[in-house]
Amino acid sequence: MTTANIPGNTALPSNTARAATPSAPFGTDVTWTNWGGNQSATPAFTVRPRTEQEALDAVRFAIREGLPVRAVGSGHSSSPLVQTGGVLMDMSAMSAITGTDPARRRARALAGTTINAFGDQLWEQGLALGNQGDIDKQQIAGALATSTHGSGKDLGSFSSSLRWVKLINGYGEIVEIGEGQLRELRAAQVALGTLGVFLEVELAVEDRYYLQEEITYPTWAETASTWDTDIDSNRHYSFLWCPEDDSCELLDLPGAPGQRMAGRSYTKRYNIAQLQDERDIARTEGARLDRSYRIYPGGFTTQFHELEYFVRREDGFAAVEAIQDLIRTRHPEQKYPVEVRWVKADEAYISQFQGRDTTVITLTTEPGTDYWPFFRDADALLQEFEPRAHWGKIHFMTRSRLERLYPGLDTFIRIRREFDPRGIFLNDHTRALVG
Repeated sequence: MTTANIPGNTALPSNTARAATPSAPFGTDVTWTNWGGNQSATPAFTVRPRTEQEALDAVRFAIREGLPVRAVGSGHSSSPLVQTGGVLMDMSAMSAITGTDPARRRARALAGTTINAFGDQLWEQGLALGNQGDIDKQQIAGALATSTHGSGKDLGSFSSSLRWVKLINGYGEIVEIGEGQLRELRAAQVALGTLGVFLEVELAVEDRYYLQEEITYPTWAETASTWDTDIDSNRHYSFLWCPEDDSCELLDLPGAPGQRMAGRSYTKRYNIAQLQDERDIARTEGARLDRSYRIYPGGFTTQFHELEYFVRREDGFAAVEAIQDLIRTRHPEQKYPVEVRWVKADEAYISQFQGRDTTVITLTTEPGTDYWPFFRDADALLQEFEPRAHWGKIHFMTRSRLERLYPGLDTFIRIRREFDPRGIFLNDHTRALVG
């Protein structure tokens, strides 16, 4: 195992097996399609490693054969991150919590471990994830690669919690990056799969905690009047503004009993609560009291496509009202709620939250519809706020935009090239952005 900061070998180890096919279970010319149904690819090989050695052998096989490599998680990304005609690494068989350290508040897991697998096992050790999003089916490596997040002004994304990673680099070596290598760690925290194939990660976690849920349905005027107070006074605060009465139903969320939802916000407040006896757990919809990891996810079971943009916290209110006006005046066909959340700044070079506390605006559309005109107009409208984009959602980011928005981009690209000088972990989409 290699622990150097910068890999230096340019040739594969001399004992590398010369196999004509990968040693791990694999399929050939198998079409992959993402969860939302808008991205697909037919790689030459779809490899499903079960062990670290099988994953390493698969990458070395790809290097020998001159094939590009992309890793795939649960397929929740709407952007073309996964597409490859070479080797697609399906990491789902490498799933396990591999260690916990309650004293240091750390947890290790294999790359294919899904977010929902952390809950019970961490809880038994007195620990919990510090935050989660609306969906918990993503594999942890994919959530890290794209800076997946929840909501809370003092809480960062999953990527901000990464403290150590073991990966396979473009030389066919296993490399570890830890807290003593901040330059490389800040690249690995959000890397879009371009540094290499993640094998195992260590996350900073928290002591376990319970959350009290409060769901309300204020009008937009009421939402606006308590904007800063709600953001600042709740551990987790977010809302979904509904343009139509049936907007909530499109995301499997209950509407306000006996009230019309058009112009209202489905509002979520979650705060830490004390609970001495789990017989007092409450499961009443809208007022649940339970373990943190049971509270976060909810709704969002049907397929959809999303564009998610990130603006500075201080620009959030103006940006949300601009989107509302866009829907009312130019895109009244858009019925899905507009979700609004908050995330704390971090230091990862190409994180959406790099260097700025952020308001998150999520626009959702129905699969099978022509969502491009709406998304293009939203992209153009938000440009005055210098928006960044969720790497795992539909977006219009270009290299020139990245150069303007990410002061650490050049450093990230240098590190990416140190780990993968041949660019075997790039595809057309990532090459245009960070190649």
